[in-house]
Amino acid sequence: MKIFKKVLIANRGEIAVRIIRACREMGIKTVAVYSDIDRESLHVRLADESVCIGPAQASQSYLNIPAILSAAEITDADAIHPGYGFLAENYHFAEACQTSGIIFIGPSPENIRLGGDKAKARQTMKRKGVPIVSGSDGPIPDEETAMKVAKKIGFPIVLKASAGGGGHGMKIIKEEKALEQAFFIAQREALTAFGNSEVYIEEYIPELRHIEVQIMADNKGNIIHLHERDCTIQRRHQKLIEESPSPFITTEKFRKRIGELGVKAAKALKYRNLGTIEFIVDNKGNIYFIEVNTRVQVEHPVTEAVTGIDIIKEQIKLAAGLPLGYKQNQIKLSGHSIECRINAEDPERFIPSPGKITFLSLPGGPGVRVDTAIYQGYVIPSQYDSLIAKLIVYGKDRNEAIARMKRALDEFIIEGVKTTIPFHKKVMSHPDFISGNFNTGFIEKNNNNTKEG
Repeated sequence: MKIFKKVLIANRGEIAVRIIRACREMGIKTVAVYSDIDRESLHVRLADESVCIGPAQASQSYLNIPAILSAAEITDADAIHPGYGFLAENYHFAEACQTSGIIFIGPSPENIRLGGDKAKARQTMKRKGVPIVSGSDGPIPDEETAMKVAKKIGFPIVLKASAGGGGHGMKIIKEEKALEQAFFIAQREALTAFGNSEVYIEEYIPELRHIEVQIMADNKGNIIHLHERDCTIQRRHQKLIEESPSPFITTEKFRKRIGELGVKAAKALKYRNLGTIEFIVDNKGNIYFIEVNTRVQVEHPVTEAVTGIDIIKEQIKLAAGLPLGYKQNQIKLSGHSIECRINAEDPERFIPSPGKITFLSLPGGPGVRVDTAIYQGYVIPSQYDSLIAKLIVYGKDRNEAIARMKRALDEFIIEGVKTTIPFHKKVMSHPDFISGNFNTGFIEKNNNNTKEG
């Protein structure tokens, strides 16, 4: 079945390879774009065509909208898949694709614009009855207003960037005297990271779990969810390990509730295509909306493993205008899946470790999947994100998935650069992780126990 004739992938690395593979199985030709430093990258080798769009700096290549649209035009691509990162959540890019007569494989520009403004998204959810953490009604204009709101909520509070995530511009303030300086630092970080200095305030909730709901929506407003993923294992608000289903959800009633809240949030945004609604859950079981991610997630493979649904293929079909291929009662969970993000980083200090891979041996066997674009002899550049592979395992239950992940990590050998594989081995053997007794403070609490010994 040919939906699009040719898709240009406006990305690099493992996600570009993942999209190329989905397109090839659907009979769709692909175009890879690359910076000059990525000339020997795997996504370039696998695509049917490739176009160099600029030098190594992302601002001059993977973030260069005119160059990407020109590549689509000269190769006669009729759609563009942005992957994640780079331009995936840039509504100007989605609008530019529309103007150029090219299908953007993702949600509408308005979905992206509203989803990217976290303060406005909170306001929308509040109006529609989706629970949110108490906080400011919108961006905070100055430190005086920040102090008034903070005192009303009560310390500790959290400052967050309106235009982004990933921990950039995010500050936890435990007492009044720290607010003024933190406010200016958060604004500056937000401006540097997102080009927008606006921040808002939320109540700080300790001992929380980070749970997200995968949603899919067609152009007629039909929306379903593919259940939840657990993203609680984080360091400095960056996800490290994800799994599905969540070990914290022990009743079908709770699972049904959080899934329905995900759909309710998506309907509040009049959402289209693929997206993720992110929630936090406190130690009393209260659920709060925090943000919407208007793209495919890094961790989407764990959902694919437990539902049997190829999310990238469905995303492409929805972008082509096809109706949802599933009804909610057809989405069933089976087994358990865990994903470890393998980064080219020092596992003790979490600082990048670029360089040449001198030896590589990938794990295999039953229930093991590796999404990657690396190969032996590949030189990991320093200019981009340090994620080099995703190791995904599937088991009949969580215990089998953990045992399988341990085995797969032992088989995963990368020489020439440091990686976070030793860190993941420590986590998989930690009694709190095995028992499911953890929250987002797990890494900080067990710092010495999760370092390479």
